[in-house]
Amino acid sequence: MRVLSGIQPSGKLHLGNYFGMMKQCVDLQKKGEVYVFIANYHALTTVSDPARLRQDTMDVAIDFLACGLDPAHTVFFRQSDVPEVQELTWLLSIVCPVGLLERAHSYKDKLAHGKEATHGLFAYPVLMAADILLYQSDIVPVGKDQKQHVEVTRDLAIKFNLKFGETFKVPEPYIPEAVAIVPGTDGQKMSKSYGNTIELSATPKQIKTAIMSIVTDSTPMESPKDPETCNVYKLYQLVADPAQVEEMAAKLRAGGYGYGDAKKALLAAFNARFADFRERRAALEADPAGVERILQAGAERARAEARRTLKAARQAVGLE
Repeated sequence: MRVLSGIQPSGKLHLGNYFGMMKQCVDLQKKGEVYVFIANYHALTTVSDPARLRQDTMDVAIDFLACGLDPAHTVFFRQSDVPEVQELTWLLSIVCPVGLLERAHSYKDKLAHGKEATHGLFAYPVLMAADILLYQSDIVPVGKDQKQHVEVTRDLAIKFNLKFGETFKVPEPYIPEAVAIVPGTDGQKMSKSYGNTIELSATPKQIKTAIMSIVTDSTPMESPKDPETCNVYKLYQLVADPAQVEEMAAKLRAGGYGYGDAKKALLAAFNARFADFRERRAALEADPAGVERILQAGAERARAEARRTLKAARQAVGLE
């Protein structure tokens, strides 16, 4: 089984990144062959500062390795170090209906948030499909809101295979329901664009400020509360152990337990859960040359597979 996933370099890792994608990749590397890439081509649709893009790319590489990604078991690389993906994007674009791209949720959402309607933003799903199909991936771990991108990839693979002969595996999305969407401090999906994140490598003061700012309702402390509608409890479920989660749920339902108490418990569980991560991250941050060597070695392995797939696609359409 080959697993592939990618993440845009958009700054420091937050809880939504970790539970929505990174943890899945780390867990899956024990069960199959895992390819993970840093999507810096994709990032160009939103980042125009070259220095920031370089730094964000290094930050996400460090974060992934600190999370437990093992380069001995996982092919870990920068998207831009495998140029074959651009040619495959063009070959897929010749079978991609415009309507398929016009229906993309992410495109419409970005326009609604004031992004300029560029070709790169519009054709984003085709590049994403090339990312997946280039490595003959079987499954793609994604958040629930990203499922449509895998569906587009499947559509393009099927269209290409029907028109030119069997060339690509048709991948399946992998979406653990328990962490399909991680809530932010305001109750929306956790996202940097909403300013509602809790960063794993933030300072203790920043982490405390973020957790204490989580939006709750106005139910008095003495009154019973529904854990399932409590944003603090939803995040606590992710970072605490099952016994602790059960205990908090019981306290909320019983009353006499305030949201402030729940936030303090969440802060303690968060710090305990990610103490090792922060220690590993500090060591990696002090050795950027070592991180670069890991990325280059991963790119060499990725290109070997990419060349095989691209050659098959070129032969299928008549370029070879």
